[in-house]
This record gives sequence, structure tokens and C-alpha cells, in this order.
Amino acid sequence: MSRHVRRLLPHRLTALIVAGGTLVPAVAVEAQSLLYVASQEEVTVAVIDMSSNELVETVDLKTMGYSETAKAHHTAVEPDGSHWYVSLIAAGKVLKFDRDNRLVGEVDFETPGMLSLDPESDLLYVGRSMAAVNPPQRIGVVHRSTMEIEEVDVFFPRPHALIVDTHRDRFFAASLGQNSIAYAPLGDENVDLLGLDGMNHMLVQFAVSPDGDWMVGGGQMTGDLLIFDLTGDDPRVMNSVDVGGQPWHPTFTPDGRYVWIPNQTANSVTVVDTENWSVTDVVEHPALIEPHGSAVSPDGSTVYVSGRNVAGTYQPADGSEGRPGTVVAIDTRTHEVVAVIEVGRYAAGMSAPSRSAGH
Repeated sequence: MSRHVRRLLPHRLTALIVAGGTLVPAVAVEAQSLLYVASQEEVTVAVIDMSSNELVETVDLKTMGYSETAKAHHTAVEPDGSHWYVSLIAAGKVLKFDRDNRLVGEVDFETPGMLSLDPESDLLYVGRSMAAVNPPQRIGVVHRSTMEIEEVDVFFPRPHALIVDTHRDRFFAASLGQNSIAYAPLGDENVDLLGLDGMNHMLVQFAVSPDGDWMVGGGQMTGDLLIFDLTGDDPRVMNSVDVGGQPWHPTFTPDGRYVWIPNQTANSVTVVDTENWSVTDVVEHPALIEPHGSAVSPDGSTVYVSGRNVAGTYQPADGSEGRPGTVVAIDTRTHEVVAVIEVGRYAAGMSAPSRSAGH
């Protein structure tokens, strides 16, 4: 099934350390080592130095005029770290910040959710939030240089999971309302639909392997990690792995050997070996509470997983009251937790600069 929409023209084209509220001397931090974590309930974005696993800065969006209910949900970062973006669900905005965390642009989009940018062009793709019951059946395409937006029809309800495949210059989006995936070339939105068999998976988010041959997506309702073969013109479901616990935002290691999957209702992270698509480990830790987003350090040594901690099961390390969000750093070799970084309440989506353009 193929439907032509409209042609979009892609244009190929030192922070202060804050730890526990105490200011310490400024240090130079490489942009490629920064991780950006949205805290939905706090309406903040935590900036974490992945080389030291320290909180660099907390960007409080409320001080910029956004409401306490704006719901900061997901982030995206330019490959060179020059700018980063965050979606605000309830405010209906996507914001653009520079390397120094100064707000430099914004665009309106109804209930934005997932963000995925093409490092080889000017395009940033925007999905709809899971919180939106009946949003428009369209995704957004932002021209990052101007922050102008166009909308592309994907022909299904509740488009949520979203990723740019840089290897074959296309995007994938999935519906929460039915077993459908939309995909199309970047810039020339000639949308095709792939139907999936069985009960509705409610795919939450995708990840594409470093070599571009595979894509995975976690099903909230089925607990399955679906594996898609991307080597042909059209994606094909080749396998599935039962990981349970509502798989949320998966991440491949840079060598493509493993996929790390936060299990939102199981308070754990599943590790899947891509050589045989089998579960090799399940990581548990007191700070892995309602795990949501994930990302990997540029050198592949550390995987980061955010924890919502909405129920307040994890208590602050300093003994104070509260229910902070968490970012758990896990050694990819030993699978041991090497750091727990407390961030704003309801830590959700996260991102770091891409390691390469993918071509």
C-alpha cells in the first residue's frame, strides 16, 4: 500500500558543573559526551557528562515561561552537539537549544512525543505523545535551521514510535492504535504501510542497528521485541523475543552485538544478543524504577537507562524526602551498575549525539 503525500526538501548540510545543588568549578566538557534527559513531571532537562557520569546542569524550562504541567518528554541532539531539542507534550511545543543551553527557537505541534533527527539533513521528525488519545494521524517534520514544520499523513491512529534510518534515508513510525508501521524516504514522503500479524503490539519505540541491517521495536501489550530485517526495499518481521514487562526505548551497542531494553513494568533491563536473538541477561537494581529511556556512550562502554520513579520506590541518596527520577549507568561488559544519577521527577526520554552519520 503506497500513498503519495508531498515532497519535503531536505537541506544536506563549557558548561557549569552542578552536583547536588552545589556549584563547583567549571570544566570543559566535550559536546559528544553529553547526555540529555527529559524529566516529564519536573519540566526540566538534565545534562549529564558521560565521561564522568556526573550531572553537568539542570535546564529548568519553567524559568523560561513554560508551565509546571508542560511535560518535557523526549530529546534529540545534533551530531556535533551544537544544538539539542526537547518535546513538551502539554505545551504543544518542540524547543531548540544551543550548546550553552540557551533557548534559540520553538515550533508548535499538537502533543509532540518522540523525536528523531537525520544527521545528514536539516530534518527533525516528531511523533505524537502516548498521552494523546486521538491526535491527528500525522507526524511532524521540522526544518531545524528555521524551525518551520510540515505535517505528513501516516494514515493510522496515534503515531508514536519513530526513528530515522540514516543508512537508507527513510523514517519509520508506528501506531499505538493498530498493528501498522509507516515508512517513507526522507524528504520525499511517499508513505508505505506495513501491517503486523496478531494482537496489537502497541510499539513504543524503535532502534536501528549500527550497520542498518536490523530494526527492533518493543510492544507494550505483548512484551515482545520485534526484529525487522531492513536489508531489502521493504522492512520484514524476521523474529521476536519475549522480554516481558512492557519493553520501552531500546538501544543497540555501537558494535551491534547487543540490544538493551528497559522493561517499564518489570523494573529491569533485558540484554539481547543479536547473533542469535536470545536473552543473555536481565539487569535489576533498586534505582531501575519504571525504566523508560535508554542511550549508550560513544565508546560503547556504558548504557544509560532513565527511571520514572513515579511511585517513589527509590529514595534520594542523601536521605531527603522526594521521588527523583533516576539515570542508571550500566557497564556493558560486566552488566554492573556503575553510577546512579538523580534527576528531575519522571525521567523519560534521553539522547546523546550520534556517533556517525550512518552512511
